[in-house]
Amino acid sequence: MRIVSGIQPTGNLHLGNYLGAIRNWVRMQDDLEPGSECLFFLADLHAISMPHSPAELRRATLEMVAALVACGIDPNRSVLFNQAQVPAHAELQWLLNGTARMGWLNRMTQFKDKSGKNREGASVALFTYPVLQAADVLLYQATHVPVGEDQKQHLELARDIAQKFNNDFCSEDAPVFTLPEAFIPPAAARIMSLRDGTKKMSKSDPSEMSRIELADDADTIMKKIKKAKTDPEPLPSEMAGLEGRPEALNLVSIYAVLTDEKPEAVLARFAGQGFGVFKPALGEVLVETLSPISLRFRELVEDREALDAILAKGALRAREIGIPTLDATYSALGLVRARERG
Repeated sequence: MRIVSGIQPTGNLHLGNYLGAIRNWVRMQDDLEPGSECLFFLADLHAISMPHSPAELRRATLEMVAALVACGIDPNRSVLFNQAQVPAHAELQWLLNGTARMGWLNRMTQFKDKSGKNREGASVALFTYPVLQAADVLLYQATHVPVGEDQKQHLELARDIAQKFNNDFCSEDAPVFTLPEAFIPPAAARIMSLRDGTKKMSKSDPSEMSRIELADDADTIMKKIKKAKTDPEPLPSEMAGLEGRPEALNLVSIYAVLTDEKPEAVLARFAGQGFGVFKPALGEVLVETLSPISLRFRELVEDREALDAILAKGALRAREIGIPTLDATYSALGLVRARERG
């Protein structure tokens, strides 16, 4: 079993990033059977498909490495790297562009969402983004790819590209590509803003009080939770009582996810009590969970040499794994790839 998953580097990582994606990565790593492998990459090549600041991208990439390691990704047990240090990602994308079809890419809903009304002004990279995603997983002969609802379509495209390539250029008993299967992780938590329970927690929100950041210390976490928007009603005993109360639902959901409980169990414990009791309890759970992470994150983010070393080590291993597939792809197409020196 080889699991491959990527994440775009974004700065100011917050509780939503941790509970929505990173924690699941850590659990995948920890639950792997002997002989299996996890490859986790920072999708910095994907990031340039949209307008970006080069300096910000560099900073965010290193911050993401620090956050992943602080949250529990072990570079000695998982392969952790960034795309840009493994040129085979971009090479394989170009080779697969000959197999991918315009009609397939035209059906990709994410391009329509990200390009908005200005499709003619969108970059070619944004349009061919799904082919690079296919290369990301096919390069490593991934057997399983963690996917949420928004990525299922892209994994299906990767399978279509792999199948067509194998059919067009390979013998039946010697395909180049493994067709990856979807790996459905436990439902990712949807964490909402502390200032507006109808909006997702986001780094782009101008109010720092809307989110718990991974770099926040214990005092800051408690302050933000105490000031989180709520309503005057006490907590109900059943979930139906949270209908129409988005901020209350958000805080109960955060507590439940952090403690690996059902929201119903949390309500049973705090039913009839107000937020003057519940908020301090939630703050304590958050501090207990995040304090070790934030401490480690702050230490790591100051050690740029260590972060660069982690990425370089991971990229070396990723290149070792991916080169045989890249060679086989060139060969199947009747091309001869220049061998790297040294």
